[in-house]
Amino acid sequence: MRALISVSDKKGVVEFAKGLQRLGFEILSTGGTHKLLLQNGVKAAEVSQYTDSPEMFEGRVKTLHPKIHGGILYKRNDANHVSQAAQHDIGGIDLVCVNLYPFKATVAHTDDFSEIIENIDIGGPAMVRSAAKNFASVYVVTSPLDYDAVLQNLASSDESEKLKFRQNLMIKAYEHTAAYDAMIANYMNERFNGGFGAKKFITGSKVFDTRYGENPHQKGALYEFEDFFSNHFKSLKGEASFNNMTDMHGALMLASSFGKAPAVAICKHANPCGFAVKSSLLESYVEALKCDPVSAYGGVVAINGVLDEELAHKINEIFVEVILAARVKPAALAVFEKKKRIKIFEQGGEFLIRENDKYDFKFIDGGFVYQQRDYVGADEVANARCVTGRAASESELNDLKIAWQIAALTKSNCVVYVKARAMVAIGMGMTSRVDAARAAVAKARDVGVDLRGCALASEAFFPFKDSIEIAHAAGVAAVVQPGGSIRDDEVIASADEFGMAMYFTGVRHFLH
Repeated sequence: MRALISVSDKKGVVEFAKGLQRLGFEILSTGGTHKLLLQNGVKAAEVSQYTDSPEMFEGRVKTLHPKIHGGILYKRNDANHVSQAAQHDIGGIDLVCVNLYPFKATVAHTDDFSEIIENIDIGGPAMVRSAAKNFASVYVVTSPLDYDAVLQNLASSDESEKLKFRQNLMIKAYEHTAAYDAMIANYMNERFNGGFGAKKFITGSKVFDTRYGENPHQKGALYEFEDFFSNHFKSLKGEASFNNMTDMHGALMLASSFGKAPAVAICKHANPCGFAVKSSLLESYVEALKCDPVSAYGGVVAINGVLDEELAHKINEIFVEVILAARVKPAALAVFEKKKRIKIFEQGGEFLIRENDKYDFKFIDGGFVYQQRDYVGADEVANARCVTGRAASESELNDLKIAWQIAALTKSNCVVYVKARAMVAIGMGMTSRVDAARAAVAKARDVGVDLRGCALASEAFFPFKDSIEIAHAAGVAAVVQPGGSIRDDEVIASADEFGMAMYFTGVRHFLH
């Protein structure tokens, strides 16, 4: 038996090679891997000696040889193949252990295109694909995490189980090379085509299966682009569902929007139903809950900080389905011990963080639409143009900033009312903006929230003055919107008539 080992990630490879030798394998290797194996007492032949063909072109050509690919690819149960292999002195290669040149790490540390080009692996993917194609006879190993399992399987006498194992390795191998090529193609399009090339490749690694998808008859799973969830998502209680993950996304985006401020967001069906930034997390939660306590029932609470016992007891007064915090103290976790349905997750730090991917996309029947990710600029409200005779006070401007951020993260059409750094009313996902304004005011009235003196944000322009009239009747003091309607003059005149301050940002934040 013969194994070819050529790896960039050398973690565990010496132990793996020694294990193969104990099982009777002859070892072939290249370059740095060959040197490392020899230094650690592993008898290994250099590929160029085995092929009797030197490495060429600064190592660009070393394993691209018939004795390598023929040894991997010929069918062991085909007499013609076996005869040709013998005729051309091609010995079998029964295991290929390869992981690829570190392209991702290279582009992370340099913009030198010549260095980047040299870290595009050619021979590695070719060997992996060859071994995967002939998985009926050949083991293909692309991850150090599989070394122990491979050695155990090789020692087994159950041939059907060994074939099934090689089949799983084959799938991993094609996933590995597909993701590698996708990464290179995406990088080249990012560098030369602004990220929007003729092809777009979206790849992810499975983190876990969800119990089901949006509904029980649908299958679901969480995938990550890099390692964000692997490093920053820990289940302390319960199992996250598909809907939990989408709801937590909305809550996380909002709660983490204000740096290290003690912000608390409450979301239901991925839309905010409560938000506040007060002097403490406890106070923020109490104020956030006042906005819409009915919708908060069974919702998701995101806490931009550490969940302590006092806050845990307060949250435990109602049923919330999910809590996401930067960190959860053991005493706080114990508060929910008898609550079977609640799910609690932490990221492991002191404040919530997010990956801030550069792009996002959405499925549509037959494909997907892809775009640069939207975000609210740090100074959008600070640099907004006051278009009314009255300017907002400092406290009103602070509320406008919060309302503007919430509006950008809420399904359109939406309007958001904020007072004293807490959301007090919201209307979202409506087909008309005036309906969103009415719905928000009506819900605030139902729960007894006083809107007088609050700030109002709309993620897109007001097409008519009717929403401003509703805002005035509710007692709104200041408004922020993008502007850009053909009736802006009418809307501004209405705000002036009612003594409101109004600001135009010039930036729309639709969320569909």
